[in-house]
Amino acid sequence: MAQDFTPQPLTRVSKPRLYEQLVEQILGYIQSARLGPGDLLPAERDLAERLGVSRATLAQALVALEVLGVIDVQHGTGAVLVYRPSIATVIRELRAHRTRLPEIVEARSTLEVKLAGLAAARRTDEDMLAIDASLDAMAAEIAGGDKGAHGDELFHQAVTRAAHSSVLAQLMMFIAEMILETRLESLGQPGRPEQSLASHRAIADAIRVQDAQAAQDAMQSHIDLVSDVALLK
Repeated sequence: MAQDFTPQPLTRVSKPRLYEQLVEQILGYIQSARLGPGDLLPAERDLAERLGVSRATLAQALVALEVLGVIDVQHGTGAVLVYRPSIATVIRELRAHRTRLPEIVEARSTLEVKLAGLAAARRTDEDMLAIDASLDAMAAEIAGGDKGAHGDELFHQAVTRAAHSSVLAQLMMFIAEMILETRLESLGQPGRPEQSLASHRAIADAIRVQDAQAAQDAMQSHIDLVSDVALLK
């Protein structure tokens, strides 16, 4: 746990390159406070006030650190440090993440839209039960104050299985880690978990009645929604 001494003060950040400045400030605080794995960061309200930004803006920087595996944001607990990287490493990874986001969206549009159509054509009653169970899981997470990330993952896995295409399933496994980046970032947007759940239900309804075109259209609309992330500049 952190020892008793005075950490580096946090200062207000200006607009240019706000995204990176926030991350740098938070990482600098972590280093100067000598926080280690398992230690808690200050509460969001406190961090936002000291940095001179809104909690919504701060939340985006925390999501970026969560995407990169630096912290684990736990409902009811706060941001827990997973490991303490160098600032230069994280900034480099953030820039690489921003660069590859459009390509991840392209891959999802190519694979998941097709999978949704196949799922509508090929799904079994057992497949439908798994899809519905994933919706229930996501709804329960959101109702409990979480982002619904696990239920979201279960839903897309259930749709992939319902397509009964082993080759497409393998391709989805190959990009699963990259999709996790977009999932965490999207679900960190205000109101996004509820919107994502609603779009999942639209996909499930089309699969249920075995309307392949409607399932594909609903999946494309969902991907368009979740790819709209407010990256800080």
